[in-house]
Amino acid sequence: MLNSLFKKLSLGADLSASEIILAVDELTNEKVPAPLKADFLVELARKGESPAEIAGFASELRNRALPLPLSAETRAGDILDVCGTGGDQLGTFNISTTVALVAASAGVTVAKHGNRAITSKAGSADVLEALGIPVGLTPEEAAASLEKNQFAFLFAPNYHPAFKHIGPARKLCAERGQRTIFNVLGPLLNPARPTCQLIGVPRPELCEPMATVLQSLGVRRGMVVSGQIGTAHLDELSTLGPTEIAEFYQDRAFARSTFSPEDFPLQKATLDDLKGGDREANAMIIRRLLAGEDRGPKRDAVLLNAGAALFVAGRTRSIAEGWELATTQIDSGAALQKLKTLAG
Repeated sequence: MLNSLFKKLSLGADLSASEIILAVDELTNEKVPAPLKADFLVELARKGESPAEIAGFASELRNRALPLPLSAETRAGDILDVCGTGGDQLGTFNISTTVALVAASAGVTVAKHGNRAITSKAGSADVLEALGIPVGLTPEEAAASLEKNQFAFLFAPNYHPAFKHIGPARKLCAERGQRTIFNVLGPLLNPARPTCQLIGVPRPELCEPMATVLQSLGVRRGMVVSGQIGTAHLDELSTLGPTEIAEFYQDRAFARSTFSPEDFPLQKATLDDLKGGDREANAMIIRRLLAGEDRGPKRDAVLLNAGAALFVAGRTRSIAEGWELATTQIDSGAALQKLKTLAG
């Protein structure tokens, strides 16, 4: 089946919804050779994945994930996820993970979906583990944590067992230096099915397609950002340059904008000021930030992105208002207390 789909892709044609289901069947089938899967993924990337294809793959793969037994009350409210696709190669500390903790301290229910390091020294799972926060929660434990603590980390490999049959093909693609659709799928596969999402991407041209995908997956409020740092782009809002944004609320049309941080009280900084290290180093950075001990450029990055996350979650009416709320959560000790509570 992958051979016939490969031929269609080679002609520049997009896959239909039914063909995407067949492709996922083949990609997750351990009997299909990894080189054949890799060839298919490379050809799909060469053609260029359409928003409909990305949404189709995300929907089908998410349907195969282990579900969370959330209560009706939790499902009736909003659930936020904030993460980047990774791949910007800039070596910043775990900004999104810090933001997730700040948002949870402000009463937002946060289901953080992530993995260990792939393109960085410390992934979200690595740094949370170093902070003492459980990262191997079962679906039942994660649901209970969301309801009790407004936070749970969902370790991707535990919720997507079929991925183990895709891994060898992805490794072959990586050895060829070839990106695949899986480079953007991660933030779209959260088994908690968040209603609000802030996603960072390393290329500004991905903002609108990814926002289109979020909307088609049923997300009520979404924002996709790509921040500029010199000639490079960060999968976060940037404190060092403008940020391209694509956002939507429910079924309303997209709003495209270029966000400038000039109106915020930012300190002079360079990329080096936002650099992180290994899991232990990044855990220490997060502890100092949440304790209010680090008040430098890293704090600015957290406040700006937390401001956006709180706005997306509906807790504030603007990013600027979100910045102020995030400041209050840190300076009052609430953010640090949330960390202590989650670490047990």
